Amino acid sequence: MIDTVLTKVEGGVGYITLNRPEALHALNLPMCKVILAALNLWRTDPEVHMVMIDHADGSRGFCAGGDISMLRDSGMGDGSEARAFFAEEYRMNVAIKSFPKPYLAIMDGVTMGGGVGLSVHGSHRIATERTLFAMPETGIGLFPDVGGGWFLPRLKGELGTWLALTGARLKGADVTAARVATHFLPSELVPNLKKQISAADFSGGASELLGAILGGLTHAVPVGSFETNMQTINDCFAGDRAEAILTALKVSGGEWAVKQAEIIATKSPETVKVALRQVREGAACETFEDNMRMEYRIGWRKVQSPDFIEGVRAVIVDKDHAPKWSPATLEEVSSEYVDTFFAPLGIEELSFD
Repeated sequence: MIDTVLTKVEGGVGYITLNRPEALHALNLPMCKVILAALNLWRTDPEVHMVMIDHADGSRGFCAGGDISMLRDSGMGDGSEARAFFAEEYRMNVAIKSFPKPYLAIMDGVTMGGGVGLSVHGSHRIATERTLFAMPETGIGLFPDVGGGWFLPRLKGELGTWLALTGARLKGADVTAARVATHFLPSELVPNLKKQISAADFSGGASELLGAILGGLTHAVPVGSFETNMQTINDCFAGDRAEAILTALKVSGGEWAVKQAEIIATKSPETVKVALRQVREGAACETFEDNMRMEYRIGWRKVQSPDFIEGVRAVIVDKDHAPKWSPATLEEVSSEYVDTFFAPLGIEELSFD
């Protein structure tokens, strides 16, 4: 049996390599367990000075997300397997966010959903021209989890709200321009980077040395292509009502804005409202752990929602890309119904012990 995550320590560096190429390294529960165990071990190991996570050589994509088919199958039952996955994945996200040493993620290729959670919370994040970032969950009736409630509202202006509601994709240098990544490096230089890291002595100051290595290899980042639409994004995606956002986009008069309204109209109305509430609540969270508890409450319920079951059917199972959402419109999704996804779970609340 092939190990889907490879871990090792060499030269003071803890290496994590995603090794599930047939699924674009999509995460499952065993993978999260291995990664979390390694991080918990390495955070106090004096012989480990930094961590680097990447994907197996010769394979496409960094990480395409989570095991959506498993989540749907579980959601069609009692949901217990999906909830166990969310719990471990979210604890892993917290371990990355709180890791006390440099954590370098090489986001070369597809980086979506769970792959964003593996990278965006780390201290050093490299995008290449092949990086394709997205949080596309509103299109399958899920929600932009793995810390989306934390990092999305902390991007520039309402950029994160736009990304959350539309599932818009950022490519290459735009990922760094948006500050989802911290550095931009042409993919042809990634082997050089890895060679320099393997040869370096990080015992005398890992963060400073890693910064120097990256500074000598990474390229300046041009203004993001999304910048031409930032005023529209800030004007139209402000506020707490999804209906108002859609109206603002439609009446703005711009072709790009109208297109965004059309995109949102294809998404799960339930999820659009949940995601908007998530981003606003996440912005107010005082700690990352508080945000992840909130997301666990949403995920606990969302995995069994009819829209998630239907969304995965349309996109992954039957591939007809014609989901029938219920409710079918934003107006039919009441604020009281959205509240139910955020209600405390009592003894089932996510813990980080």
